[in-house]
Amino acid sequence: MSAIRLLVLGSVRQHGRAHGYQVRGDLEMWGAQEWSNAKPGSIYHALKTMAKQGLLVAHDTAPSEAGGPPRTEYELTAAGEAEYFSLLRTALASHDQRVDVLTACVGFLVDLPRAEAVALLRQRVAALEAWREDIRRRWTPGEGEDWRHIAEIGVLWEDIAAGGARWARGLIERLEAGAYVMADEGDPWEGVVR
Repeated sequence: MSAIRLLVLGSVRQHGRAHGYQVRGDLEMWGAQEWSNAKPGSIYHALKTMAKQGLLVAHDTAPSEAGGPPRTEYELTAAGEAEYFSLLRTALASHDQRVDVLTACVGFLVDLPRAEAVALLRQRVAALEAWREDIRRRWTPGEGEDWRHIAEIGVLWEDIAAGGARWARGLIERLEAGAYVMADEGDPWEGVVR
């Protein structure tokens, strides 16, 4: 899964209708260029590609009064809305997502109803725990075996799994305690710096 796809769809969705410069501004404000592949060229490429795929509809606008060229504004289609939520749900529930995809997902977490977000996070914890057990089984040297530094791979992965599960449990706890306004409770983006 590509973080840029989730980021662009989420940004356009927030605006209702947005041009590439607005999307780029959102992602830069969130620092996405630091933790993802959200560079200007990839943002515009993603917009055009997703419009060709039917996930976005492109609207040509009038030229700028200041003399600039016309801009193309994008809006999610029904297929784009479905793709956005599919990406969001998959990223939240799956233990094997890249950190940039998970980070993008966390940025849009509030677009889900609270109960659904908690349920998806519980799936994530279960998947991380299963992965951790698999690591222990397959990456622990047996009696008399000397894997030398290669055993550190298992140690690293086990710590990543444990840390991921700890973070997800903490977020579940915060959500269950009422943290954040979620999609089924009002406007989750009201007052959030955009």
